[in-house]
Amino acid sequence: MYLLVVYDVDVKRVNKVHKFLKMYLHWRQNSVFEGEVSKAQFGEIKTGLSELIDDTCDSVMIYEFPSKKYVSSHVLGIEKNTIGFII
Repeated sequence: MYLLVVYDVDVKRVNKVHKFLKMYLHWRQNSVFEGEVSKAQFGEIKTGLSELIDDTCDSVMIYEFPSKKYVSSHVLGIEKNTIGFII
């Protein structure tokens, strides 16, 4: 499955959330990650984020798509961080 994760968390937790998501997904721009994950990884992401955030004041939105072929993006202005292939 393909995920797009957008978050708005307190400044005290931003680095922890960023570091955590970087283990699974590609950083696109401030508070935005995307990438292909397995169902097991999706579960780990949801569990990990639940443990990191304060659900009384933080917000995380996860958009789930069957695969990347159902996602198209259009960038206006500069692209902060392109998704490249690492060999």
